[in-house]
Amino acid sequence: MNGALTIFKKELKGFFFSPIAYIVITTFLLLSGWFFFSTFFLYNQADLRTFFTQLPLIFSFIVPAVTMRLFSEEFNSGSFELLTTLPVSNSGIVVGKFLAALTFIALMLLPTLAYAFSVAMLGDLDLGPVFGGYCGALLLAGAYIGIGLLASSITRNQIIAFIVGMIFCFGLTIFNRMLFFVPEGLLAVFAYMGSTAHFQNIARGIIDTRDLIYFLSLIFLTLYGTSFVLQERK
Repeated sequence: MNGALTIFKKELKGFFFSPIAYIVITTFLLLSGWFFFSTFFLYNQADLRTFFTQLPLIFSFIVPAVTMRLFSEEFNSGSFELLTTLPVSNSGIVVGKFLAALTFIALMLLPTLAYAFSVAMLGDLDLGPVFGGYCGALLLAGAYIGIGLLASSITRNQIIAFIVGMIFCFGLTIFNRMLFFVPEGLLAVFAYMGSTAHFQNIARGIIDTRDLIYFLSLIFLTLYGTSFVLQERK
């Protein structure tokens, strides 16, 4: 745990020394602000529904941009060899980088609380869906971070890591909209695989163990896969 904490501090500090981090934050706030204020002013709706509805789509591009450098840059610069000489296991490295990326995403979401305060001042704010929406956002971000880390661990090229991570995250985001290709007998199985439906359930304030198991399982499997790839690289 001490090794994972050291990696966490190092990576979190590294985010804020990188111009990419500020580009990502700015892009996210512009996109999320557009979706919120478009309904706020154009349709005269004071709620966070549109913001949370579009969040999986935004995350499918934003999160891979955050994670693309976490391992690829280490491999390309040769610093990963130095990292492996430290008294920290592969799982400690992976967990440290995962927590740093998740903390960064949480900090990126922090300014969007202004949307909730705006709704509270102008209308009735239902705290249940707001709390559920932000909890779901962190779970969704965690799952996509795991995918991004796995993509970053298989290549030295950050652009390739971004593209691979984005394809898989975007695929999970739109998976539920492609179910008309699936045979009816397998519909329930394939419907469970899409991330958007699970996120939307939590964003409504409905805490279902099936949704929690989905996100936690995806996080565990991707982090385990990343640790396995690192071990093979050694």
